[in-house]
Amino acid sequence: MPPLTKVAAVVLSMGTRPDELRKALETLMAQEGVELDVVLVGNGWRPEGVLEGVRTVHLEENVGIPEGRNIGAREARGDILFFYDDDAFLPSTDVLVRLAEEFAGDDRVAVVQPRGADPTGLPTPRRWVPRLQTGGGGAGGDVVVFWEGVCAIRRSAFEEVGGWPGHFWYGHEGVDLAYRLLDSGWRLRYKPDVVVNHPATQPTRHAVYYRMNARNRVWVARRNLPHPVAELYVAVWSAITVARVRDREKLAVWFRGLREGLREDAGDRRPMTWGTVARLSRAGRPPIV
Repeated sequence: MPPLTKVAAVVLSMGTRPDELRKALETLMAQEGVELDVVLVGNGWRPEGVLEGVRTVHLEENVGIPEGRNIGAREARGDILFFYDDDAFLPSTDVLVRLAEEFAGDDRVAVVQPRGADPTGLPTPRRWVPRLQTGGGGAGGDVVVFWEGVCAIRRSAFEEVGGWPGHFWYGHEGVDLAYRLLDSGWRLRYKPDVVVNHPATQPTRHAVYYRMNARNRVWVARRNLPHPVAELYVAVWSAITVARVRDREKLAVWFRGLREGLREDAGDRRPMTWGTVARLSRAGRPPIV
């Protein structure tokens, strides 16, 4: 087995999808070849009647996705953190051990993302594939972004850069974490031959989407990008949003979020080096889009 086989699995749930959650936990507990510690975080919900072997954390209030996952990461035991949506499931028993093997091959790998696939055959959402070319699920190898819904992260790298930005609540926490990891010299990997099933959903289904999308994009820029790249990043995304979103009410919510992002505390500012800007640009993802 690879050296890193202690996996700390963190499942965050509001308790609103009991059937999906049960399947998520059942297929997680069935994993072979790793030492597994599973922590279910009840985000504003008290977990009850869960599978044997699953430890639980009860949060009185919904603290949002990134902070809920941070809490779960502190509670769970393992060298590899596996963050896993409560409506996903693992279609085979070797998913975790195959992800762990990717860490064993290079001690600078911080993130390994499997390929997400809708179990009913619906098209894979574009945002799940960390490649510009998404055909066939995209090519494996080094990437500069990753999908937060299902991912494995080396604990030492996660803790080195401060974990998820808990105050983001929802949206763009993965971009923020990816930028900080890349700027610290870590590598991100995409492993499309390892498949995790997840319903193909759209982020716009969340009532807070437009507000959080705008606010958190500004915070990503304020926290991570050097001047004048930060200003260009916000300007480009504002122009794209105005061109794409034709609904005036939704645009009004988006602009309220934009103002929040500009006025409220974004957290610690640690602008990436120009070398990291160049690395992102060479990968076809300059930090302006």
